Amino acid sequence: MAAETKNWRATVLTLFPEMFPGPLGVSLAGKALASGLWVLEARDIRDSATDRHRSVDDTPAGGGPGMVLRADVLAAAIDVADTSSDRPRLLMSPRGRPLTQSRVAELAAGAGPLIVCGRFEGIDQRVIEARRLEEVSIGDYVLSGGEIAAMTLIDACVRLLPGVMGKLASGTDESFSQGLLEYPQYTRPQEFEGQPIPEILLSGDHARVAAWRQAEAEALTRARRPDLWAARPGQKRPKSPTDG
Repeated sequence: MAAETKNWRATVLTLFPEMFPGPLGVSLAGKALASGLWVLEARDIRDSATDRHRSVDDTPAGGGPGMVLRADVLAAAIDVADTSSDRPRLLMSPRGRPLTQSRVAELAAGAGPLIVCGRFEGIDQRVIEARRLEEVSIGDYVLSGGEIAAMTLIDACVRLLPGVMGKLASGTDESFSQGLLEYPQYTRPQEFEGQPIPEILLSGDHARVAAWRQAEAEALTRARRPDLWAARPGQKRPKSPTDG
């Protein structure tokens, strides 16, 4: 007998569960959430505190500014929220590995992640190691907490779930899907402030349109993201000023 199919689920551990669903409650993600295509669970880390003040943090060992989320409280919150061994456990962190479209696709194809949203100066390193948290970054900058980063990750995953986007091609012809930035898009009016739509897009020749879009995507990627271009198969690494 086949196992029962379960909807994709995002479990978020946060000190501010009232921030959810937030933007995830509208547009594509919101419609999919309302129709049951995915499930969102926002859990308060403070529910696992053991003192009457519901304390979750303490001063950094070795001194320094700010506060650090306690290992024992966060570990208890993780254990209560997730008894599964096959769900990814993520920690939104500026020191994590950069989130990529390929990693998003992997997460969207699974059961859904448990996501820890840090605050203050971070969380105790011991709980990262003991609960095998995968640190994930959405960019080289620092936010007030992991909640907005978690929403970004969840939104990127949800739009790839079956039934969320109207056309399958919407998810296969966009930026990063083939290691390239997306080609320019145009629509009506045919002329805007003296600038017409490129004639080739109105030609009806699908082969020529596809070739134009490929060339534009490659040109944009070379100009704006040389790192992505260099990572494509067959491309040479850009020469460094220190190379001989």
